[in-house]
Amino acid sequence: MKRQEIIKGMEKYLKVKYGVKIEEAKEYEIFNALSLTLLEGIVDDWNKTTDEYSKHKKAYYFSAEYLMGRALGNNLISLGLYDEVKDILEQYNININKIEEIEEDAGLGNGGLGRLAACFMDSAATLDMPLTGYGIRYSNGLFNQKFVDGFQMEEADNWLKYGDPWSVRKDRDTQIVEFSDMKVKAVPYDTPIIGYGTKNINTLRLWKCEAINEFDFNEFNDQKYDKAVKLKNRADDISRVLYPNDSNQEGKLLRLRQQYFLVSASLKDILKKHKEKNGEITKEFSSLHAVQLNDTHPTLAIPEFIRILVDEENVKFEDALEIAKKVFAYTNHTILAEALEKWDVKLIKKLFPRIHAIIVEIDKSLAKELKSKGYTDISDFKIIANRQVRMANLAIYVSSAVNGVAQLHTDILKDTELNNWYKLYPTKFQNKTNGITPRRWLRLCNQELSALITELLGSEAWVKDLSLLEGLKKFENDEKVLKRFMDIKHKKKEQLADYIKENHGIELNPDSLFDIQIKRLHEYKRQLLNAFYILDLYYRVKENPSMDIPPVTFIFGAKAFPGYRRAKAIVKFINEIGRMVNNDASINGKIKVVFVENYRVSYGEKLFPAADLSKQISTAGKEASGTGNMKFMLNGTPTFGTLDGANVEIAQASGEDNNFIFGLKVEEIEALKGKYSTEEFYSKNKDLKKVIDSLIDGTFDDGGSGDFQDLYNSLMKEGDQYFLLADFESFKATEDQVFAAYKDEKKWAQKCFANVCNSGVFSSDRTILQYCEEIWNIKKTPIK
Repeated sequence: MKRQEIIKGMEKYLKVKYGVKIEEAKEYEIFNALSLTLLEGIVDDWNKTTDEYSKHKKAYYFSAEYLMGRALGNNLISLGLYDEVKDILEQYNININKIEEIEEDAGLGNGGLGRLAACFMDSAATLDMPLTGYGIRYSNGLFNQKFVDGFQMEEADNWLKYGDPWSVRKDRDTQIVEFSDMKVKAVPYDTPIIGYGTKNINTLRLWKCEAINEFDFNEFNDQKYDKAVKLKNRADDISRVLYPNDSNQEGKLLRLRQQYFLVSASLKDILKKHKEKNGEITKEFSSLHAVQLNDTHPTLAIPEFIRILVDEENVKFEDALEIAKKVFAYTNHTILAEALEKWDVKLIKKLFPRIHAIIVEIDKSLAKELKSKGYTDISDFKIIANRQVRMANLAIYVSSAVNGVAQLHTDILKDTELNNWYKLYPTKFQNKTNGITPRRWLRLCNQELSALITELLGSEAWVKDLSLLEGLKKFENDEKVLKRFMDIKHKKKEQLADYIKENHGIELNPDSLFDIQIKRLHEYKRQLLNAFYILDLYYRVKENPSMDIPPVTFIFGAKAFPGYRRAKAIVKFINEIGRMVNNDASINGKIKVVFVENYRVSYGEKLFPAADLSKQISTAGKEASGTGNMKFMLNGTPTFGTLDGANVEIAQASGEDNNFIFGLKVEEIEALKGKYSTEEFYSKNKDLKKVIDSLIDGTFDDGGSGDFQDLYNSLMKEGDQYFLLADFESFKATEDQVFAAYKDEKKWAQKCFANVCNSGVFSSDRTILQYCEEIWNIKKTPIK
């Protein structure tokens, strides 16, 4: 788009929507008008892309969440208009950063699974690959996090308060989804996914649930006001909140409704378009369509697909099952048994009895196949067992491919967790190490480093081919380049410190070491181990004020699920440590502890570039992959971590000497099982004993909740299943290595620079190409 087109578009939308001129407009009005102007400019290419894709085989990504972040800045980068728009706004004395900040993060995701889905959408569009995303348009997302006296409190995430200019409602494509007790409308909202340096515009289609009849006039007229809108409220609930609390049956039923709503609407949409172009459904359907199930949440797609084919398209069950086996593929995101979904049969029968009947038939088909292959004990394979439906078993059986998301993760699935399935279907199992998009996670969020890389490499080609970063290796001993590189790191630290002061009133020292752990809060991710280390360091500094360590700022960012008591207790414990440490003048500012509120994508864009150290400390064998570790690496941050998930491949790519590896390995943990004694570690290590006892000796106040006692019990009475005590001394020794290394400025700069140089393999462009070639069999389809 040309400069004058952008200005005219903004003037038009400000006039039509708000009745104001640019000079009078508020920041959110500028944001909406600018976004609509850009959207208008890409609609023709978006339509052309959709038309071109319809002529070829397509893939569809089914995901319960898409952690998209803000759209405006990323889209400007992809369109090559960021600097142009920045200049336009400056002529009206408008700061582009303020316009970006006014945009709410889309409330469509929570953790790594959702952020991966967002990166894949970006990569597919950039590579001209015909991939469409399907999800739910949650009106209130997960939640906004607030701290009150150190406790996490949750508030509704009203991310749509200023509207959503980047989505287009498509009433013409509305689908009807049927439960046993109600029918609802699934109304699609399409969001353009703008490829970088291409005219291709892919689509993320999100479904909003609405009642077929939203308002009963007669009930209202009879003054039964709640009853008059009952159906509307029940429908709204289905797409209201991501992962509603399912601690009771009503919550479980709502989650199950959500999952079926997503897959039923999406499949009906795909099948309708197929029939309009190709006529009836035949065995050739799989040569035109591939569906990727992002974890077990969308697994009901399998029986729903078969139901539609059998009940509505007159396809024989056996044929429908064979088609499904070629259409679907399944990504496993977890090794944790509790995260492999199982649904009570009674709940499935209550909401959709026909789906239950289909699952029974699929289970019979599996049993028949196993018996024909000589299996006598099939209990571990069964889809329905102990009055539950095992969604992972269903997904594995009716899929063309099953993939893990890091090499170690895939190896564990094959060797132990899913070994029975691997022996049955060895060719189904693949590895697809996760990746991140360099557009958002470097080109947008670290424009200073991006400019330096472009200058050193002589072009911006690296933004679409991250392997080109290897070309930076010739500068790894260049002191001038290393100084410029570290000056940029310091500038990003200053920017983060300014943001935290402005938003939280907390002052940080940008000359301190920024030691950062940001991710979803879960016991296996071991934020508690990090907290124990910090508390121990504080005690040591108190005893020895002249202790030779650099000033260090420990930064946490994480949300705990509302119903996850222990995760919320860890939040409180870290905040209590922060309160003690930060208010103690005797340590002379050597240590600071900050837990940032409401960690999200846009906050991550400030945190990743500013980090000196990336904490990735999950118990070995528990983290499937991680993608935060890759974002830190791309921005020049060494990893402090266990050999878990993608940490293994990061250490291989950039060298263990450029990272800090600690703790038990997977095989050592396996050897410890059954012999692990927490009492032994506790009684022999006075420093460890002191920090653990702080949970129950009155050092900290949990507000009478008993939460700290429960944390203590998880370690000392329930066996410390995540091996915090066993890894504590290794953690301490390795952090000492960090402090020593940090003092040598040149060597530290070289470690950081080496991580940038070797991060190319972790591009989501590489990952998505592997899916396209090795699972979906789809081809690049650029529009003319």
